[in-house]
Amino acid sequence: MEYANNILETIGNTPLVKLNRLTSELPCLVLAKYETFNPGNSVKDRMALQMVEDAEASGLLKAGGTIIEGTSGNTGMGLALAAVVKGYRMICVISDKQSKEKIDILKAVGSEVHVCPTDVAPDDPRSYYSTARRLATEIPNSWYVNQYDNPSNTKAHFLSTGPEIWKQTDGKVTHFVVGVGTGGTISGVGGYLKEQNPNVKVWGVDTYGSVFKKYHETGIFDENEIYPYVTEGIGEDILPENVNFELIDGFTKVTDKDAAVYTQRLAKEEGMFLGNSAGAAIKGLLQLKEHFSKDDVVVVLFHDHGSRYVGKMFNDDWMRDKGYIE
Repeated sequence: MEYANNILETIGNTPLVKLNRLTSELPCLVLAKYETFNPGNSVKDRMALQMVEDAEASGLLKAGGTIIEGTSGNTGMGLALAAVVKGYRMICVISDKQSKEKIDILKAVGSEVHVCPTDVAPDDPRSYYSTARRLATEIPNSWYVNQYDNPSNTKAHFLSTGPEIWKQTDGKVTHFVVGVGTGGTISGVGGYLKEQNPNVKVWGVDTYGSVFKKYHETGIFDENEIYPYVTEGIGEDILPENVNFELIDGFTKVTDKDAAVYTQRLAKEEGMFLGNSAGAAIKGLLQLKEHFSKDDVVVVLFHDHGSRYVGKMFNDDWMRDKGYIE
């Protein structure tokens, strides 16, 4: 008999899927690393499990403990699955711009959810960063995950996602394109691929209102770049320690409108029912067209599932209210 001992053993080994219609203008082969096949429907399952197991091994997370994390939803889901299987209490601290579906899903798997305002500075006591840190000091036997600076985040992708892409492309991958939030995916995958072949190009997709692109190009953390934006799951108003800028060859920025429109187009033109950051990733990839040639193999990673966004990007009334469609 062949079976998994628990749901955590099904994490990883996600497929590569060829893109066809949306990438018809590109000269190269474009393959999507389709992370919704993970049990929590996102790439974050990988690093959530790695962070939990490393915390257990180091003694930071003890039996009967409480896991606390500030999350845009997907890391919380991965941590929640680990908490269910391993017997921990889970508290997710989330910003109020995240979809209602994300909050409901986190509650469905037993998490307590605290919602914090988006439009405050990271060091404001009301921010989801500050709230998560405060709860970890107040609740006995608790562990604050801190995915932004936790090296196990990058480690997970160096050990699993990167090797999978290398093997699935027979080592022929030439470019890796991915939205950047905590930085673990781009740094872990990018680091692994460049170890195998230093000529692999690693491109980050950023959003307007985020600091990454300008910081990468100038070394300047410009607070004037920071303002509220709609796109979920990518961009930051801080510089997470997991973002290894030396591994990244460049960034391209995608507007909120384009990210939303292309999220819909992926579903309607490729049959790929994906999250908001996938729309940003595919539009970012199309913006990089001049960097690709006919012999290239470009892998773009799609983070999460469309079910998180039914009330937003897949709701035409919401799209019209935002001015994204007529």
